[in-house]
Amino acid sequence: MSVMVDKNTRVIVQGITGHQGSFHAGEMLKFGTNIVAGTSPGKGGTKFQDKVPVVDSVADAMGFQPNATMISVAAPFVRDAAFEAIDQGIKLVYILTEHVPFHDTMEVVHEAKLRGITVIGPNGPGITVPFECKIGIMPNQIFKQGDVAVASRSGTLTYEIVDAITRSGRGESAVVGLGGDPVVGQTFIDVLKLFEADERTKKIVLVGEIGGNNEELAAKYIKEHVKKKVVAYITGRSAPPGKRMGHAGAIIEKGVGTADSKIKAFNEAGVQVAEYPMDVPKLL
Repeated sequence: MSVMVDKNTRVIVQGITGHQGSFHAGEMLKFGTNIVAGTSPGKGGTKFQDKVPVVDSVADAMGFQPNATMISVAAPFVRDAAFEAIDQGIKLVYILTEHVPFHDTMEVVHEAKLRGITVIGPNGPGITVPFECKIGIMPNQIFKQGDVAVASRSGTLTYEIVDAITRSGRGESAVVGLGGDPVVGQTFIDVLKLFEADERTKKIVLVGEIGGNNEELAAKYIKEHVKKKVVAYITGRSAPPGKRMGHAGAIIEKGVGTADSKIKAFNEAGVQVAEYPMDVPKLL
């Protein structure tokens, strides 16, 4: 059993001929991801890298029987692209794009939940199951097949910690980037449920950051429901209260969502918190 995706996942890329879409689709193909088609309005009938059919719409792509999509279109068009995929019943929708309007994301996530569709992102690095499938922008070379599952709110820290796990001799069973926006499709609790049920996963790493209460809620859930070993890392310890720190979701107000509150919650749940990203493998 794999987490969300496996070698049989059939992926389309919405916006495959754009700058970001074409680059990352190319890297996904190198990783072994089964990209069955891409969409680019007005360019239907062409091919991406001489092998992936390009069509005008998601409806046209359904003949290739996709069950997952990566959306790489400009932020104002993400809502329409997501609803296009949702209306066609695609079960996994990953949104790469950042700066998606807040209310657009709320509508997409709400509709997807009503229809039993999984949304990853927006503004996150996607999902990778080593040697099976990558949907997103994580670097190909940092992965090794193993038994450590990683869920993260931070993109670049995901890569750093995964690389550290790989270099330590361990490997990963699945890596999920939640996204850095205030509203995203998946929470830590959502993926913890999958990691706990996944027979390949023996240990879990959560990479959190300041802002919101995602980590505090996860800590409570771990204490009550998770039997596997969990370790964590929190970034943003030195951020001043009330100031946004790059990620739209990384804002703290009146002591809520601080690094200290998150670390305290994890410690109370028996989750060790690494001081530096490179310390994560030692705690595992």
